Amino acid sequence: MAQQVQGVIAPGKDEPVRVETIVIPDPGPGEAVVKIQACGVCHTDLHYKQGGIADTFPFLLGHEAAGVVESVGDGVTDVAPGDFVILNWRAVCGQCRACLRGRPWYCFDTHNARQRMTLLDGTELSPALGIGAFAEKTLVASGQCTKVDPEVSPAVAGLLGCGVMAGIGAAINTGQVGRGDSVAVIGCGGVGDAAIAGARLAGAAKIIAVDVDDRKLDKARTMGATHTVNSRSTDPVEAIRGFTGGNGADVVIEAVGRPETYQQAFYARDLAGTVVLVGVPTPEMKIELPLLDVFGRGGSLKSSWYGDCLPSRDFPMLVDLHQQGRLDLAAFVTETIGLGDVEQAFARMHDGDVLRSVVVL
Repeated sequence: MAQQVQGVIAPGKDEPVRVETIVIPDPGPGEAVVKIQACGVCHTDLHYKQGGIADTFPFLLGHEAAGVVESVGDGVTDVAPGDFVILNWRAVCGQCRACLRGRPWYCFDTHNARQRMTLLDGTELSPALGIGAFAEKTLVASGQCTKVDPEVSPAVAGLLGCGVMAGIGAAINTGQVGRGDSVAVIGCGGVGDAAIAGARLAGAAKIIAVDVDDRKLDKARTMGATHTVNSRSTDPVEAIRGFTGGNGADVVIEAVGRPETYQQAFYARDLAGTVVLVGVPTPEMKIELPLLDVFGRGGSLKSSWYGDCLPSRDFPMLVDLHQQGRLDLAAFVTETIGLGDVEQAFARMHDGDVLRSVVVL
């Protein structure tokens, strides 16, 4: 029997979000209903509200979430009612050419729930990243549920569902940071700080944080940065080279998603170094680089989609590291809020006042 719950929707482009009654259908084949316990407020949700990702309003926002499986549909064997799970937005198919080649983190046919959640009047909702977790409950594909240790706090576990995983994965999975490497991270929001934490986990010797906000640079030091650069007053390329013997960093992670910062990353890396783009650009942005420089510097130019993660492999591992005291996920949580506070959380995010607001239900 369908259920009615409270959830946060974006009704139209740049309109204030509001709490509405959401209708959750019973799970069909391959689907699960999850009772949400916590969900982080991510920049991607703000992009949905602004119409920067799609125009299929209204959106049911929220995707960085953890909760408990309430019910499952036919054929679901990977999770069961009562399981504590982190939600992910890339349920792998297991059958595409990437999956069959043993690279499921590149799956080309990820999927979500087939049924749609609606408003009371029957208006279909577009769930953010196929999840829609600013709600008391949500409907997802069962493959979007990753079981983890239920002893971990939902408020920190949910952050692995998007931003923290994207940043850590950009360093460890995509950038393949190794022991003794030098790493620079341009942009020290939630994803950038997670990349710093990932570089520290990997054993990087130098971790250089770059931002225009001294508050963010101070926070980056607590996450593991050994050096900081305020690029509003200092040339970041020259500063990064200065911290690395004039050579540039082995790995430079661009966590802003703008042409000018990508160009900085390109020239701030060592010869044969690696650039990782994890910041999300907008469709109209373009980058122009001398082809001779691309050829002559060698190395790798990579993009990192969801930190090239495999949730079934990476989420439990990172939860374990958190519980061992080796990864402080709680450091990413600036405040906990309710469903009715999301609009104000977007404003605080825009002003740089928070690393993460987390809706706790």
